[in-house]
Amino acid sequence: MQSPQVETLGPLERRISLSVQLPAIEAEVAGRLREIARTARMDGFRKGKVPMSVIGKQYGGEVRQEVLGRSLEQAFATSVSQLGLRVAGFPRIEAAGGEPVNGALEFYAVFDVYPEVTLGDLSTVEVTRPVVPVTDAEVDRTLDILARQRTVWTEAARPAALGDRVRADFAGTIDGQAFAGGEGKDIQVELGAGRTLKEFETGFIGLSAGGTATVEVNFPADYHGKEVAGKTALFTLTVHEVSEPVVPAIDEVFASSLGIEGGDVAGLRAEIRGNLEREVKQRIRARVKEQVMDGLLACTSIDLPKSMVQAEVEGLMAQMRRDLQERGMKSDDASLPVQMLEKQAERRVALGLILSDIVQKQKISAQPEQVSAMIDELAQNYEDPQELVNWYRSSPERMQEIQSLAVEDNAVEWILGQVKVTDRDTTFEELMGRSK
Repeated sequence: MQSPQVETLGPLERRISLSVQLPAIEAEVAGRLREIARTARMDGFRKGKVPMSVIGKQYGGEVRQEVLGRSLEQAFATSVSQLGLRVAGFPRIEAAGGEPVNGALEFYAVFDVYPEVTLGDLSTVEVTRPVVPVTDAEVDRTLDILARQRTVWTEAARPAALGDRVRADFAGTIDGQAFAGGEGKDIQVELGAGRTLKEFETGFIGLSAGGTATVEVNFPADYHGKEVAGKTALFTLTVHEVSEPVVPAIDEVFASSLGIEGGDVAGLRAEIRGNLEREVKQRIRARVKEQVMDGLLACTSIDLPKSMVQAEVEGLMAQMRRDLQERGMKSDDASLPVQMLEKQAERRVALGLILSDIVQKQKISAQPEQVSAMIDELAQNYEDPQELVNWYRSSPERMQEIQSLAVEDNAVEWILGQVKVTDRDTTFEELMGRSK
């Protein structure tokens, strides 16, 4: 048998000829139609008594396409195996045209092959690893946030001050005329929260329940309401109720309300510290990993299979459509940021190929105890950790996802051993992205 020939159409694009025997196709089609005829039900005929001419007319086209497709898949697989090609993505099958030659139908298969990966000089890559201690100050700050989230508002028989909340009415005019959105009844305004214009908020300060005041408010030129942007309004404010915030004390009652057995405040602090340490660890890992990936791309040049990039783009588009639909938004392909998705797809494909090459050449794998530790770490974020552990272990697909993450982590660790890593003291606030 003559060996198949391969044409090079581009750096990674190849084309081979495929041939399938028409008599064999027709024989298999006939056999499939006879199988269908034995159980086919159609109006006017008894089961299994439908004439073959009717069966052929009803199912012939579909069956022929199915048989032809399967024959081409087998021919393609045999050819690329003989050629020793590593196919990336799926082939595009094209008819060669013309009449059958010696009873054979001729086709072309156009496809991409995997690129050869030559890893760049990793010693030129620099990675900065944040070093972030979790101190009592971070624990105290988190406790304060948790307490403030549970603030109780209590009516105060005094004038409103900064930090209070008022229940009030307002009515505004511009040049003596009422305007859309310029009136409200029984609204809640937290003074100093910055959720409304500053002049409007401060206008309530000093007013007691039943008090009124008129304040002048200047709308900024870039205000979101274009009809009032850049204009000056007069608002009449009427206060119905003044409330002051009561923040709960960090005590046994507070700890119990957060599910700490026995209201142990020390236990609450220990749990918060553990949560913060896990978050710090995860963020440091993410920052380091991102730098590693950027470094890999910067020092390694690689050709990308078009078919893989296109498949990745389609996957990203499908995910974006789902996300938009879940938020009640409609989308079509014209509204999606295709160019941005293409860049993202190219990055993901390139990194996948480079990391896969490193894993293969360095024989990197995931250890069972590492996979278990990763699942346990994820489970700590849930109220019932064992429930999440069982959920992962009950599914081979979910376990494979964790194993893949573990392999990727091990590849990153191997890369860190080849690059220049500098530890840098970093504040907790900076790591969390809260510093200016």
